[in-house]
Amino acid sequence: MHEKPYRSIVKSISWRTLGTLDTIIISYFITGNLVMAASIGSIEVVTKMILYYFHERAWNKIPLGRVKPTQNDYQI
Repeated sequence: MHEKPYRSIVKSISWRTLGTLDTIIISYFITGNLVMAASIGSIEVVTKMILYYFHERAWNKIPLGRVKPTQNDYQI
């Protein structure tokens, strides 16, 4: 079983949204400056989304932890 590339894109976007909010909150606590925190978050959102996409696609090729369905398996 494998995943289509668009699934990785959607997962990348949802994960980065959560991750960026976390980065902005942490940056705000460290700097005390909301503009600086938002700047840090906006820079990392793009780079980490790209990195995650390629990371996800690489893991999609690795069979570790996957089980192939047997011929008698079926889905409802």
